[in-house]
Parts: sequence; C-alpha cells; structure tokens
Amino acid sequence: MTQKTQFIQDLVPGQPAADVFLLGAARLGQAKNGPFWTLVLQDASGEIEAKIWSPAAQSYADLAAGQFAFVEGQVGAYRDRPQVNIERLRVLAPEEYTPDLALFVPSSDEPPEGLLEKLTELCRAEISHAPWRKFCAKVLSHPDFRDKLIEAPGAKNVHHSYRGGLLEHTLSVAQLVLSICDRYPALDRDTLLAAAVCHDLGKAWELTSGPARDYTDAGRLLGHIVITLELVEPLLRKSNIEPELALHFKHILVAHHGEYEYGSPRRPKTAEAFVLHFADNIDAKMNQIFGTFESEDPGQWSPYVRTLERYLYNPPRTPRETPTKNNKPREKDAQCLLPLKA
Repeated sequence: MTQKTQFIQDLVPGQPAADVFLLGAARLGQAKNGPFWTLVLQDASGEIEAKIWSPAAQSYADLAAGQFAFVEGQVGAYRDRPQVNIERLRVLAPEEYTPDLALFVPSSDEPPEGLLEKLTELCRAEISHAPWRKFCAKVLSHPDFRDKLIEAPGAKNVHHSYRGGLLEHTLSVAQLVLSICDRYPALDRDTLLAAAVCHDLGKAWELTSGPARDYTDAGRLLGHIVITLELVEPLLRKSNIEPELALHFKHILVAHHGEYEYGSPRRPKTAEAFVLHFADNIDAKMNQIFGTFESEDPGQWSPYVRTLERYLYNPPRTPRETPTKNNKPREKDAQCLLPLKA
C-alpha cells in the first residue's frame, strides 16, 4: 500500500478522491430504489460525509466505524458542504495495512505530553494546601491514568474531539478558574483548581481511545461524572483531604454541567461550583466556535452549527498593536491575559 498523499482538507467538489481513509461512522439506510450507505471518512486533517448509492451499496454488508478503507469516488457537494460519492471501496485487512495513526487521528496542536507537563507544573506552582497539592500530583502521575489522559479526546464530537483534547480543555479550564480567582479572592482557589483538573477525568474511560471514538459500556451506563467520582475517591482518602473540603470538591464535580437538562446530577450551589461550570462552558463554546470556520479570513459565515443552534459569523477584529511605553498593560493585567486556543 502506497503512502497516504490525499487528505480530507484537500478534497474539493469536482475532483476525484482516491486514497486510504478511516471510516469514522457507517450507517446503512433504505431508499425507494434500494439500500445506501452513509459514511464519514476521516483523517488527521478532518472528516467528510460520503455516500454509496444503490445498487453498489448492496455489495457492502459489514462496513463499520474504525475500519480503514481504500476509497475511490468523486467529490461533490450537498447543502454547500463537500461530499464524496463513492464508486469503489475496499476495506483493508490488518495484515495488509498497518496505518500510521498520526495520519488519521486529529491531535491537539501541542503534544499531549507537553500539555500534561504544563498542567502538573501549574498545580505545583498554584496550590498552597499540601493535601490538595499531593492529591493533584497523584492524579496526574498515576500510572493507570497517564496514558489514558494523553490519548483521550475532550468529547466524542462536540468540542476538543481529538487526541490530547481532554488535556487541552482541562489546562484551559484550570487557567480560566485561576484568572477568575484573581478577580474574586474570596474563592477557594485550591479546591477549585483541583476540581478543574479532575472535572472531566472520567471522559478518558467514557470514550474509547482508538481511531473510532465511541462510548464504552461504562460511558453509556454511568457517564463521565460518575466515573470521575469513582476514580478520585481512593486518591482523596490517601491524600488526607479534610472531609468538608472533599465534600465541596465532589459537589463542584457533580454540578459542573450546570443544569439537569445538560446531565448535571446537581445544580451549582456554591460560588466555586458556578465558576467551574461557566469556565467549562466558555472553553467548550470557544473551541466549537473557533473550530467551525474553515479559514481565518474575516467576514465569513459558518454552516449551521447544530450544537449551538445557529449560524456563526467571523467578524473583522481590531488590529493588535505592539504595546508602547504609554499603553503597555499593567503587570497585573498582563498576567491575566492567558491565551485561549483558537
């Protein structure tokens, strides 16, 4: 099998497609003239919908997410989005093709190992209460946690849905809550930071880490909030966290989705729980928004974003000027200007 040379981001209507792609999803449908397949082709540059129409669809009985296939077809468009009309498809057996997953699985811009190191250093530098510092160190260095955290996405498909996405999201939320703590010093900084580090920990067990992201049995039956509580409970005991602090910490975790209709077992009842909920929501929304536009050119509208129930606009932005002696940010303000990944 030749090396992969054609990527999703390069597919434009009117051109042929002929290369190896990962099947991110496969669904068999039924039309008046016969069965048809709706597929999602995926590689590290993105994903694209594809169709196999009848009668050709009858030749494929067992297509499934996670398979690698050599696909040939024509790129067209449907509802202003590129779509591949497949003419021929051959599923590749493991013995004939060993994929380089880096070519097929999207990853965070920064290597996940570096994100984990930054998160560990942030906790070491910012947490003053020794039991909380010990607890976070145990979570982030745990031999059963580390590899899963590095591989885990932040979600299946809504936000940070790529390798390293969970750590990227967690680090960003941790930075956000610290910025808010600087503005509101009455907040319990250490408990809140520990909760930010752990709030989505269970997602590494809720979702599979292979090329085809899907929910595990535990993910479907329990969800990541319950899984997180199970994972942190023994580490809380070993770190000698005071019972009243541990109780508050667990409340922040179970309330971080904010509302019952969003899967939150409890709604926030403390200032810290509100802060984590909003920081989590802000980072998830920003990742969705910035990831919607196909280019950074201002003045463009996005396709309809189902998860946000609206079209999005990328506006022209004020030029960023180099600070001069007279308009240089104050030192305290500059410390709060923590970057968000676009």
